[in-house]
Amino acid sequence: MAIGTGQVSLGDIQTEFGGSNPIGLAEYYGEGNAPASGEIQLWADFQGTSAVTDNHTLISTHTASASSSLDITSGIDSTYDVYEFRFTDLHPASDDVEFGFQVNASGQTGFNEAITSTFYEYYLREDDGNQALTYRTNMDQQDGTAYQPLTRDTSNDSDSSVSGVFTLYGPSSSTYVTHFVSCTQEMQKQASYAGYARETDAAGYINVTTAIDEISFAFSSGNIDAGEIKMFGLVKS
Repeated sequence: MAIGTGQVSLGDIQTEFGGSNPIGLAEYYGEGNAPASGEIQLWADFQGTSAVTDNHTLISTHTASASSSLDITSGIDSTYDVYEFRFTDLHPASDDVEFGFQVNASGQTGFNEAITSTFYEYYLREDDGNQALTYRTNMDQQDGTAYQPLTRDTSNDSDSSVSGVFTLYGPSSSTYVTHFVSCTQEMQKQASYAGYARETDAAGYINVTTAIDEISFAFSSGNIDAGEIKMFGLVKS
């Protein structure tokens, strides 16, 4: 809760930002509107300010090493309403592949739940030779059970990788379908032209009303040579 707009005391600052006893102003450098050093003014620097909180809780980290897939089979439950997966430098072993996901509903196996999705991308070539915003009809699904692509034609060049964020909404619901949104950035590079910076946005829903409790990430061919996925839970509203 923010510090009020009236008189500000050292106790108000400690309540909002924490700190030791006895209270020393030097420990609040950089908090509120306070400078990083020098003079601190209680009213001017802290009136109406609040501590910034991060609502993301790290649940697990999954590191690829010539992995056929990265499967997360625990930690997705009713503890959180929203789960966020952050991809960092996922490098494919094979060239021109799609990175994608599938899930299991509770008690199921095989990573083959029905998905309805949309898929569009926008890109720019390194030499400025081509750029576009495009919907890809061959990358969406209509109640399909394949892995849903989150990228297209990702290169396996030594400096190429995939990074991005994938969000799963309400996976523990037994009333509603489970929605997802993904935003990824990748490099596409082929011998005939310069590399592309490509952002891909995929979204949709998993068309079951059973809780989703497992998720799998993989490239369409070959291993995940390297990279990391972190799973976070977002504090319930």
